[in-house]
Amino acid sequence: MNSTWNATLYDTKHQFVSKYGEGLISFLNPKAGEQILDVGCGTGDLAAQIAESGAKVIGIDQSASMIEQASQKFEHIPFHVKDAQNLGYSNQFDAVFSNAALHWMKSQEKAVASIYEALKDGGRFVAELGGKGNIQSIVEAIQQSFRELGYEYKGEKFPWYFPSVAEYVALLDEYGFNVHYVELYNLPTELSGEDGILNWLTMFSDSLLEHLTSIEKEKVIKRTEEHLKTTLYQDGKWIADYYRLRVLATK
Repeated sequence: MNSTWNATLYDTKHQFVSKYGEGLISFLNPKAGEQILDVGCGTGDLAAQIAESGAKVIGIDQSASMIEQASQKFEHIPFHVKDAQNLGYSNQFDAVFSNAALHWMKSQEKAVASIYEALKDGGRFVAELGGKGNIQSIVEAIQQSFRELGYEYKGEKFPWYFPSVAEYVALLDEYGFNVHYVELYNLPTELSGEDGILNWLTMFSDSLLEHLTSIEKEKVIKRTEEHLKTTLYQDGKWIADYYRLRVLATK
């Protein structure tokens, strides 16, 4: 998972991450007094909304810059730098909530096991992550740009996990969860401004580009934008091809 996020860029250009997560809070249905863990809390917007229910929220994220910004924005909520693959909590939470974070985890088995351990018996796991088909056109355009420019594309640097429904249900089942609801749905997502795809690539594809020089990175990003202009740029707006997997499971 990317642990060197630009928290300011995230807050100013990628508000859609939190915006689309608001519906997931209704799905969580937090209650006053509940202990809730927000895994991959980013800069804290959704944790703050959950806390408005009267629930006691803790937010964790692997990015120190995200946690620093969250702590400044919402001083009444405890935020900690932690790896979701090794949370270190045991039978502590009534619910674990996660929006747009779990698809960054390299070891899904460790993340699921750690979340299961953090929950009380009967506790619920409510999450949304990228699912099968998510950003497929963006990934293909990046790969095409690498080929055309003659740069080495390192598949092992691919940072995401986008499971099918069957794959994720099987994973949760393997670690003891009871899955009550799961859905894979199309979520065309508007990126902010004329430079929407450039900002997206700068923010989220760094691990794919990290072995390149700064000039080479710029060339790949520019070429990728050119390829995507014909498919994702509509009526003056960038629309990313997001597919989301939403799940409710209990311990």
